[in-house]
Amino acid sequence: MIKFLNLQKINLTHQQEIEETILQTFRSGWYLLGDKVKTFEQELSQYCNVPHAIGVANGLDALRLIFRAYIELGIMKEGDEILVPANTYIASILAITDNKLVPVLVEPDINTYNIDISKIEEKITSKTKALLLVHLYGSIVFSEDIENIAEKHNLKIIEDNAQTIGAVWKNKKSGSLGDAAGFSFYPGKNLGALGDAGAVTCKDQELATCIRTLANYGSQKKYVNQYQGYNSRLDEIQAAVLSVKLKYLGTENNRRKEIAKRYLTEIVNSNIVLPHHKIEENSHVYHLFVIRTENRDQLHKYLEENGIQTLIHYPIPPHHQEAYSDLKELELPITEKIHNEVLSLPISPVMTDDEVSTVIHALNNYQK
Repeated sequence: MIKFLNLQKINLTHQQEIEETILQTFRSGWYLLGDKVKTFEQELSQYCNVPHAIGVANGLDALRLIFRAYIELGIMKEGDEILVPANTYIASILAITDNKLVPVLVEPDINTYNIDISKIEEKITSKTKALLLVHLYGSIVFSEDIENIAEKHNLKIIEDNAQTIGAVWKNKKSGSLGDAAGFSFYPGKNLGALGDAGAVTCKDQELATCIRTLANYGSQKKYVNQYQGYNSRLDEIQAAVLSVKLKYLGTENNRRKEIAKRYLTEIVNSNIVLPHHKIEENSHVYHLFVIRTENRDQLHKYLEENGIQTLIHYPIPPHHQEAYSDLKELELPITEKIHNEVLSLPISPVMTDDEVSTVIHALNNYQK
């Protein structure tokens, strides 16, 4: 069986360094808010070329804290609207509603699966305060048009960068394009920890201080609480592991791009819609390689029978989830089409050329 993602093999690639840094951290006797976290924050800040990076517990908290900080700073308030792509993982929307802000769903571009930039401005009202850009599947969504819209309407640009670390737009890395960005280091991400972990990057000192304070019970000084905060901290062991793996992110992203190039050029089947990407661009790091087909479940079963594991990202759109039953009447046909047809192929830095060839051969022989 070709695994969708052989996480064990990925981590064993760095086994010696990871084990050494974990042992060193264990022996230090310091497990929270220590030097390992400070070091990783500095490394992430330098990597993304932004002034501030704050380690937090996970990717959802990263986004949740950004919105909460903007509320505490008086830039947003309860009932304000946040534009967000309708085609996204539910965490993007949870971060908005957790702060009693209102998500306004914008249809995606059927070719890129990211938010349709041409549909953003028509959704803006006097209550709109931010645009949450989700760089879905590893592909940056950004343009001068987005910058101009944000400037024209005085909107904050927040990046959901959970899937796209290392991607580049005009020599700027994702996580540095907007006002703030949330990162997830869930184990299966391109840069994955050995458990839950996340971070925020931003350009503004006041925002960074507020986020860091909120994440530590709302406290800058022990037992003195400025805000009704959270407990959302990146621990020392996860930070140590991430520092090791960050060194290899570029190489591993390049391997993903090599596999994607083969998929894009060698899969030839009229029953399968390939993603629309320029192969040589650096704006995609292929966290996922997502195809579409009208008979998705049939293809999923066929590949499983041929020893190839695939996953669906994502089977149910947010506005059809029970958690957001108030959104169920929305008409979002492009989002629904995507969720009914997408299938994610195996892709990872440890896939062999033979495994890639097996996937390609199976897809080229598929008949609906």
